[in-house]
Amino acid sequence: MAPKTPSLIELAGRAVPRYTSYPTAPHFHAGIDGLVYRQWLAQLSPCTSLSLYLHVPFCAAMCSYCGCHTKVVRRVEPVLRYRNQLTGEIDLVASATVARKVRHLHWGGGTPSMLGAEGLAAVIDRLALRFDLADDLEHAIELDPRHVSKALAADLRRLGVSRASLGVQDFNPHVQAAIGRVQPYAVAAAAVDALREAGIAAISFDLMYGLPGQSAEDVARTIERAVTLAPDRIALFGYAHVPWFKTHQRLIDEAALPDAATRLAQEARARGHLLAMGYEAVGLDHFALPGDAMARAARDKGLRRNFQGYATDSADALIGLGASAIGQLPQGFVQNATDLAGYGRAIEQGSPATTRGLRLSPEDRLRAKVIGDLMCAMTADLQEVADRFHVDATLFDEDIRRLAPLTDQGLVSWDGRRIGVPEAGRPYLRLVASAFDAHLAKAGRHSRAV
Repeated sequence: MAPKTPSLIELAGRAVPRYTSYPTAPHFHAGIDGLVYRQWLAQLSPCTSLSLYLHVPFCAAMCSYCGCHTKVVRRVEPVLRYRNQLTGEIDLVASATVARKVRHLHWGGGTPSMLGAEGLAAVIDRLALRFDLADDLEHAIELDPRHVSKALAADLRRLGVSRASLGVQDFNPHVQAAIGRVQPYAVAAAAVDALREAGIAAISFDLMYGLPGQSAEDVARTIERAVTLAPDRIALFGYAHVPWFKTHQRLIDEAALPDAATRLAQEARARGHLLAMGYEAVGLDHFALPGDAMARAARDKGLRRNFQGYATDSADALIGLGASAIGQLPQGFVQNATDLAGYGRAIEQGSPATTRGLRLSPEDRLRAKVIGDLMCAMTADLQEVADRFHVDATLFDEDIRRLAPLTDQGLVSWDGRRIGVPEAGRPYLRLVASAFDAHLAKAGRHSRAV
């Protein structure tokens, strides 16, 4: 008797990685250290284009839903010390490589603005001294709307910031209270006004579903209010409840979390609203206005995926700077120490803070291509990939068999060895990608697929 095909709700509730990389970060190991990182940097050529990610692991208060590497600080001394360590790491990296061309610069956190205008300027000045920042550099920063003033917005524009990503999450007061982030609509509106008045016209919002006490109607109301502020991009993330990894999430009442069926309804309601309001779906969980570069990249099959999510970034290498920052070089992945003390000691001793990473094998590269194509373009030609990497396409036969439940539910389609994901399958992209993950059985715990 054939096994029963899982329901859509059962599939949505399965736990799989987010695939911002392949292999995913749980597979990084200590065999990739600062010495290896120096060697990899030395192998980059002057023609290598770079994207820089700078991580600032500080917040004024901890939000209970947060999954980022950050900590609460209320004194200026740790922030000043960290600023100096960041500039020190910039010098270390620049001394290790002849690659200089920077196309993209992204500040993440935490709350990067906690460095203050002077601290941000010091880091940017050091970058400009040691690297060649492109004239058309996309310079993005993640911001907490509660801490965006007109003065900060003006300082950011003066420093060259061209895009601001605001952590909105949800506009409903009861949901905000449940996640420890009280942030009325008026606060977000004032932040948007300040940024646009300063000349930062490119605005992105981060929204979330699956939060405690949140209903599909709550998500719809948040979408409706967010769209009144006209962000050109919206990221719609499903809350990842991982209290075994982020212990402060234990503050959230698990009984108040939506179940798989409710999360699925929330995602569908939000997606429908955004599409009806003129946004185009981009990959798994992003939306953009038709004229935005991300929407164009999705249409033109030029979308990329990295540790910040979806991007139009086409750089050859991603350099991660700061505690916990992850870099992606042609040879593989590197990650800095996640603890501030360990990161700081390494940099102050003149050594990279790399504590783990992963060297890509030929099969890793092959599978990364398939997973990347699926996550970005919702299609992958398995025969073409096999030919490119000089392997027999039967390598994928077991992966194809694992996709049978998704095929039976109409979430995957086939044309020979070309796999396609129809619109109904978009929310399940992570699950489709996981069929090609040769490391999945060895991975740790993950969040729900939808």
